[in-house]
Amino acid sequence: MSKITAAITAVGGYVPEYRLTNKELEQMVDTSDEWIKTRTGIEERRILKEPGKASSDMAVPAIQEILKKKNLDPKEIDCIICATVTPDMVFPATANLISAKIGATNAWGFDMSAACSGFLYSLSTGASLIESGRYKKVIVVGVDKMSAIIDYTDRNTCIIFGDGAGAVLLEPSTEGLGVMDSILKSDGAGAEYLHMKAGGSLKPASIETVTAREHYAYQEGKTVFKFAVSGMADVSAAIMERNNLGADDIAWLVPHQANLRIIDATANRMGLPTEKVMINIQRYGNTTAGTIPLCLWDWEKQLKKGDNLVLAAFGGGFTWGAIWIKWAYDGQ
Repeated sequence: MSKITAAITAVGGYVPEYRLTNKELEQMVDTSDEWIKTRTGIEERRILKEPGKASSDMAVPAIQEILKKKNLDPKEIDCIICATVTPDMVFPATANLISAKIGATNAWGFDMSAACSGFLYSLSTGASLIESGRYKKVIVVGVDKMSAIIDYTDRNTCIIFGDGAGAVLLEPSTEGLGVMDSILKSDGAGAEYLHMKAGGSLKPASIETVTAREHYAYQEGKTVFKFAVSGMADVSAAIMERNNLGADDIAWLVPHQANLRIIDATANRMGLPTEKVMINIQRYGNTTAGTIPLCLWDWEKQLKKGDNLVLAAFGGGFTWGAIWIKWAYDGQ
């Protein structure tokens, strides 16, 4: 019997219409277009402005695009894994809300919280479900409405983040395509450098926490940058070495879009030229769990069956990792 691997067979994405430009941020905080572009590579980011809309409302159109491409009845979906740090609410899981909104009445699902590495963690988990032989169609969606937890008076964070969603469909393959290997890491000692102080069981919401502006993402930028450069580059090089892959074997690096300098450092460590690196940070900013699937969405037409892709990320926690994928179809 041929070994079952989990192949990505379709990609969908969604970004809100509203563009928050660097010029607009110049009016909000002490910053400049040149300063932002030089240090991050970001020119604009998308923001979900509509009242009453949440992360699930971005995940739904991303998944519906997949259903349309594959001519799938949502009732055929077995499981939905939602990578997010901005769930619609503490509970129920955003994955459950997504299931109801798209009519996936036969699917079970859950949320995965691993910050910017959330999509990688979720993809590896979803692949395991497919590899077990028990499930045939698993949706993995990375989505974050970062504008809901960003302090737009804090220039250290408000210039970086945007909103968006990307999703993939995982199905069984016996052709040796799909998720081939993964290296996933975490170190909770990094929590002090990138976290949200209040809103959890440690520090429940109160008048005091709201007044102290503790329900926003906090980041110690220089420290996070240092760990991210080494962590993302090291793990990307490690997965290549473990699988005897050289730079010539890799068609694409699909990096988390946190900072252009971190992406460049990772590509350099892997020996890859810029033309082999997916970069859309200039248009979307850092959408946290959404960045990697949004890259796959943007580049889908350029991907060829059998292409070797390395997906890499670093996020709060700290969490980080890399996944080697053999692409399963020619882009349309």
